[in-house]
Amino acid sequence: MLNIIFLVVGLVLILYGANWLTDGASAVAKHFHISDLVIGLTIVAFGTSMPEFVVSTLSSMNGSADLAIGNVVGSNIFNILMIVGCTAIAYPIKVEKSTLTKQIPLVILSSFAVIVCANDIFLDGGANNMIGRADGILLLCFFAIFLGYTFAIAHSEENGEDVKVKELPMWKSILFILLGLFGLIFGGDLFVDGASGVARSLGVSESIIGLTLVAGGTSLPELATSIVAAMKHNSGIAIGNVIGSNLFNIFFVLGTSATIIPLSIGNITNVDLLMLLFASILFWFVGWFFKKRTITRYEGILLVTCYVGYIAYLIAQQ
Repeated sequence: MLNIIFLVVGLVLILYGANWLTDGASAVAKHFHISDLVIGLTIVAFGTSMPEFVVSTLSSMNGSADLAIGNVVGSNIFNILMIVGCTAIAYPIKVEKSTLTKQIPLVILSSFAVIVCANDIFLDGGANNMIGRADGILLLCFFAIFLGYTFAIAHSEENGEDVKVKELPMWKSILFILLGLFGLIFGGDLFVDGASGVARSLGVSESIIGLTLVAGGTSLPELATSIVAAMKHNSGIAIGNVIGSNLFNIFFVLGTSATIIPLSIGNITNVDLLMLLFASILFWFVGWFFKKRTITRYEGILLVTCYVGYIAYLIAQQ
């Protein structure tokens, strides 16, 4: 019972902390005359991925590699199949051509990169599968390239969606940042302890908890953001939020975690990694075909059904 309380309290602190940190950092950036669009594509997009960053980083530092990797892989699968699926069911999503030709292929590339990094035994004949420091640094290099690309499209004439930022006094912005950091760090510590405790008490591996419970919990900010954006007919924000989060999770979150402490793949299997790649390709497929450049309600149901099937597979394997 105590572990469940830790889990719930930690998740609440993480979600509020991410929100406070995002609002505070956005207001400070606005104070220094950084454009709304750049703030939206960087601080706001990455702010919704802070729960994954905190949980995976703390998990790797605590020696829970299964939880760290499972959180990233599970969150990305959840983002595509559940968030895009539920968002499309709530309101069909129009997808820009540049998103299908440039941005979603980056998501597919990131999924493929994880498979390559995590298959030392198959590719190199290694003793075990690890995402080592070299892999982590490589992923961080990919993140730097993605960040440069993000700033480039921020000034492109193709992208005209601004994200309006709440303006706050400087003292309140700093207070929000401090409260956000406290919520993320303290909440993340509670959440990791609670998730590990729940896994032990149920006799379930940390990898399964990371792929399901932790992944779904840390992805709540993206779910709320995308559904609200779609209902307001801001399809670019709804899709961009998922794409930005997935790339941030693999390139930065996993890259940082592996750079701090090399991560053993443990109970994360190629089935999980291939499911991530399949979900990424399906994301591109449903946007491009059927009703061209629109993810319809039927396609949303298909995505959600795939996720339910994947969870059923994980449960059956226990």
